Amino acid sequence: MAVYTDVAAEDLADFLRNYDIGELLSYKGIAEGVENSNFLLHTSTGSFILTLYEKRVAQCDLPFFLGLMQHLATHGITCPQPVAGKGGEMLGVLAGRPTAIVNFLEGVWPRKPNAAHCAGVGHALAKMHLAGADFPISRANTLSVSGWRSLFDAAAPRADAVQSELCKLLGAELDHLEKYWPRSLPQGVIHADLFPDNVFFLGEKLSGLIDFYFACNDILSYDVAICLNAWCFEIDHAFNVTKARAFLSAYEKVRPLSGDERDALPLLARGAAMRFLLTRLVDWLDVPPGALVKPKDPLEYVRKLRFHQSVKNIGDYGVERAGSAA
Repeated sequence: MAVYTDVAAEDLADFLRNYDIGELLSYKGIAEGVENSNFLLHTSTGSFILTLYEKRVAQCDLPFFLGLMQHLATHGITCPQPVAGKGGEMLGVLAGRPTAIVNFLEGVWPRKPNAAHCAGVGHALAKMHLAGADFPISRANTLSVSGWRSLFDAAAPRADAVQSELCKLLGAELDHLEKYWPRSLPQGVIHADLFPDNVFFLGEKLSGLIDFYFACNDILSYDVAICLNAWCFEIDHAFNVTKARAFLSAYEKVRPLSGDERDALPLLARGAAMRFLLTRLVDWLDVPPGALVKPKDPLEYVRKLRFHQSVKNIGDYGVERAGSAA
């Protein structure tokens, strides 16, 4: 979440007249994240999140995102629900941007995730993958392996100013990933951005998943690999095998990985590291002037990528290999 577009109080008050959510009492921007402009609204009936979709989010994709949240909720996944306007519409326009309001979820995201948090995420992610199986709308992942080359080309001329020989590292890794990326693993709806700040907890009990604006159809175990990167490293970027074991074991209790998915996990984890390294690098180099957002450090993912390059099999992530002794 972030704030790129400011909203005047009088314009917001006019916009809210299209909704039955009470009188606006206060609102404030949410500075975390990098994608859309988000505001926390307090009205006379409760709290809501207002999202203005910025240019990176295609308006044609919004029915997928909003419809997915509704679909998942009907399948027992706690996630934000779009608030319909008085005419039944879920989308409006505010400050020249497509805009939606969703309900507010209670909970806080874990600043220092522990193994219990990781287990909760693994369980919830597997449930989400199963729940999305019959979602009738599809959306291609524009930030999967086919989209990384254009990001690399955009960042390459200035990459070495961020870290020496970064361009060489990225170029070689991208060549490898494009050559060996798996093409026949099980696919479905994935969250694609399930970082700690997109998961709410009450204590150690998961209370909801948020921010579905990267959700798409892709390899299900690629979503698992994204979470390995997001949840199972320490602040110094060292891999925590206890957290990974908790996450993967909880996931497999709900949706066991196939042998092919297990074999491919180290490569998928390298791809997930590459995806976030590249998008963070582009954002680091091109923060819009005046944006109230702090870009995330791309070099965090250099360390993670190098770790995954050293992984031989899923056993290095803390879970038993198929066919190995107990």
